Amino acid sequence: MLSRKLLAAAVAASLVVPGVAAAEYDSIQVGNLSIGGALRANYRIGDYDGTRSDFDKGGDFFLDTARINLDYASGPWLGKLEYRWYSGYNMLHTGWVGYDFENESQVQVGVNRVPFGPGAYGVSQSWFFDQHYYVGLSDDMDLGVKYTLPAGDWTWDFGYYLQDEGDWSGDTRDSARYSYDVVNESGSGYEERNQVNLRGIYSLPNVAVDTDIGFSAQYGELDSKGPQGDGDHYALSLHMVNKWDNWTLASQLTGYTFDVSADQPLGTDELVQFGAFDFPNTVAAEGYIPAVSLSYFLETPTIPWLDFVIPYAEYSAILKRESDFNDSNLAVLGAAWGRGNWYIYSEFAFSDGNEFVGGDTAFGDRLGANEDDDWLTRFNINLGYYF
Repeated sequence: MLSRKLLAAAVAASLVVPGVAAAEYDSIQVGNLSIGGALRANYRIGDYDGTRSDFDKGGDFFLDTARINLDYASGPWLGKLEYRWYSGYNMLHTGWVGYDFENESQVQVGVNRVPFGPGAYGVSQSWFFDQHYYVGLSDDMDLGVKYTLPAGDWTWDFGYYLQDEGDWSGDTRDSARYSYDVVNESGSGYEERNQVNLRGIYSLPNVAVDTDIGFSAQYGELDSKGPQGDGDHYALSLHMVNKWDNWTLASQLTGYTFDVSADQPLGTDELVQFGAFDFPNTVAAEGYIPAVSLSYFLETPTIPWLDFVIPYAEYSAILKRESDFNDSNLAVLGAAWGRGNWYIYSEFAFSDGNEFVGGDTAFGDRLGANEDDDWLTRFNINLGYYF
């Protein structure tokens, strides 16, 4: 059974359970080092045609992820390492050392999560995340220093990142990585450098509905490796999380810009080369991202095979400044199920612009020009066993 401690942590978590739950499962303890991990498998089926007909004929089932987690804690010193394996590629997810100060602040040095948005995973509860993730603005891991400071009703995060988390082992030149970054697939494109982040979240006191409102700001350089000049990028975001009993409403609005040259390998200043999961793709260089998620945490003590369930409904979009581009929308209706060491997503996704919801065209355009602009569906079940 799921421990009472984990249930309490799940309810208290800002948005999602998995990051909390993984630390609470029965891991191997060696001195001050905790050793854990996860195995995840995936089933998917959708209304794809042509080249993706395997989905039409009963869907497909495959091993999604294997990962190892190392967590270290000794007095004020702490550290975290996570490495992941997928089919045909693998990468470092997290790797940092940290220190807890007496004023309850904390510093992390290494590959850590960039402070941007209302929580670790943006507004999302779902396996797909929301569209912020696919432009590097949620659950983004980079190499640098992050300092977190609680100050009364405020929580402040300051970050400096020398570069992205790097390319690891895969078939592509620069896209074998977990989180989405500007990548240099051609060898003469751009690479992320010298990024700074500031986030402030204010917890409103004495209100009937627990409310956290906040802002995030990000600025970074784009180092040219070709004949084009250097570029830069920036993003500004407003976000809010409202909690009433077991309901959670999370919302976010972000504007972003990547200032690139038309002399880059893509041949336009309206697109940026992104990559992750060993696949490169293009993203519109400038746009706005609205995102909203509504979820409910339901503990199920009377159901012997289930500890809790989290139903949710989410919507996000990339509204592009380039008038010739089609916007990219993503809607997800689903539920997350927890039982012991199991955490399972079951979701129906509906999208006209997300690389993981499909279509017949080659992977890579749906967050950029999105020329097809086809609304397609995908039903997805992800089964995760955490230890």
